[in-house]
Amino acid sequence: MRIKVLGCSGGVGPDLRTTSLLVNDELLIDAGTGVGDLSLAQMSAITDVLLTHSHLDHICGLAFLADNLFGLIDRPLRVHATAETIKALRDHLFNWVIWPDFSELPDVEHPLIVFHELKPGSPIEVCGLQASAFKVLHTVPAVGYAIDSGNGVFAFSGDTYASDRLWSALNALPRLDQLMIDVAFPNEEAELGKLARHFTPTLLGEELSKLRHRPKLLLTHHKPGVELAIGQECAVALAGWDYRHLQRGDIIAS
Repeated sequence: MRIKVLGCSGGVGPDLRTTSLLVNDELLIDAGTGVGDLSLAQMSAITDVLLTHSHLDHICGLAFLADNLFGLIDRPLRVHATAETIKALRDHLFNWVIWPDFSELPDVEHPLIVFHELKPGSPIEVCGLQASAFKVLHTVPAVGYAIDSGNGVFAFSGDTYASDRLWSALNALPRLDQLMIDVAFPNEEAELGKLARHFTPTLLGEELSKLRHRPKLLLTHHKPGVELAIGQECAVALAGWDYRHLQRGDIIAS
């Protein structure tokens, strides 16, 4: 399994793109601004999208992806998400006010986008991989994903805060080789992290004691301007863990 990090920032700026992962060139996990760096040929190769939640930094690229693919592909783009996320997309994005409804275009019998409802805890086969959604704690209904390639297991928390549901889901996995997890704020902004439901380095370090696996940690979603502080604090909070701070363009092999 080859995962290219199209975006992993908690905001935008020079060389910063929001969350999107391209798996084996045909599967997207989230569709943030990083999608915009793909060529039309690369976009056309994507068959499926897994969404963690409905926040703009994780879905805005889907709107432009659909627009670019209109008339270029002769099969629907399958978008997998929970019922709550699908409803949010239909109500607030693909609603003919903010953006055209590509689940009705070019017509309802042959739509560009087909939504598939995911149920956490019920694995699905997608692009030759097994994907399992698990609930996490965020400000809107949200999930993470465990992706099993047969050779390794990669998990992505999505946007999340401290919650036993996260560790219970990860501990239930037979193996866990790599964990991509959100660390958005430095320790001095712990109250903001609690309000926005994002980890800080110290909180993550404390919570990791609940994890029975010892995966490599892939740290993501740092807010622009505080990356250095987060890096310095992670060196203390995650001492003893194998980890790295993800950057746009990184390749994850699993």
